[in-house]
Amino acid sequence: MNKTSFEKLPLVDQYIYNTDGTIYQVEEVISFAGYDSSKGFSVILVIKSVPQNEQVAQLYGLQIEELID
Repeated sequence: MNKTSFEKLPLVDQYIYNTDGTIYQVEEVISFAGYDSSKGFSVILVIKSVPQNEQVAQLYGLQIEELID
């Protein structure tokens, strides 16, 4: 996963999704630095992708195949 943005800092075991349509589960928050109220913050997350056949991927995931003509 590349650079992305969040409204709130993700927590361990929380599900997040990327613009590639893949759902990820946060395993660990490694570092938190660089807070600036005008620009946000920088954080390093350890994540794992959730298999597409899991229920949470179908609920929260974007189906990239359906979005591409």
